[in-house]
Amino acid sequence: MDYKLLGRTGLRVSELCFGTMSFGGDADEKESAAMYRACREAGINFFDCADVYSRGKAETILGKLIKTERDELVITSKCFNPMADDVNARGGNRRHIPRAVEASLKRLGTDRLDILFMHRWDKTVPLEETLRALEQLVSDGKVLYLGASNWAAWQIAKGLGIAAKNRWPRLDIIQPMYSLVKRQAETEIFPLAQEEDLGVIAYSPIGGGLLSGKYGVKARPDAGRLMTNQEYIRRYGEEWVFETAEKFSQLAGDKGHHPVSLAVAWAAKHPALTCPIIGARN
Repeated sequence: MDYKLLGRTGLRVSELCFGTMSFGGDADEKESAAMYRACREAGINFFDCADVYSRGKAETILGKLIKTERDELVITSKCFNPMADDVNARGGNRRHIPRAVEASLKRLGTDRLDILFMHRWDKTVPLEETLRALEQLVSDGKVLYLGASNWAAWQIAKGLGIAAKNRWPRLDIIQPMYSLVKRQAETEIFPLAQEEDLGVIAYSPIGGGLLSGKYGVKARPDAGRLMTNQEYIRRYGEEWVFETAEKFSQLAGDKGHHPVSLAVAWAAKHPALTCPIIGARN
């Protein structure tokens, strides 16, 4: 396994990041532990999580797994999404963010997050309020570096400007979607990242399973989330996407590669990308 600098943070992370969204959901504790061990044996030191993954169960499981080697790892989490029935237990406001991080730290069994991502952009709150709350967490030592997931380029740029003006810690890492069939990040996000020396870890490098070799013009498994999950249907439901997936699978086979390996390698080769996030259910 090779290791790369994550933007200008000084952190060295494995060239693959493992996403734990399946922990506590599709993958029970035993399956999660097996995947974690496989990652560690391969040299992966970078694990991505979020409070909303399996409503906190993913963090709890990951926390148990990292307990004996926490200092060797780079651990992320995210906040924004609802985590309770309380209407205020969500968002990018200074009431929710500190509480969400405290809860994440407790579930993970650690005293700090290496990276905290804001999971979404909160249009209901001034960005200054969000960034001030994040600055306090860094000052308190509960978060080391800050990031943004699913933010548009102009939102990231605005955040960088506010942080610079106020001499606050900036958003050093971004997490956009990126794959062969979702290349929007190439237009503005990647150029911004290269200009500002941001670390970039991209999720869904195999298009939510679309580029796994299971899907094509006629090959559409009934049980797959691409067929049943409305968010994935909106994201990948157009006919050209399945045509591309079929051609890609054929190309991978012709070249002697598994489609998943080729899709991840293709994404990883973009010069703006630090590493893609891979994941699995088993």
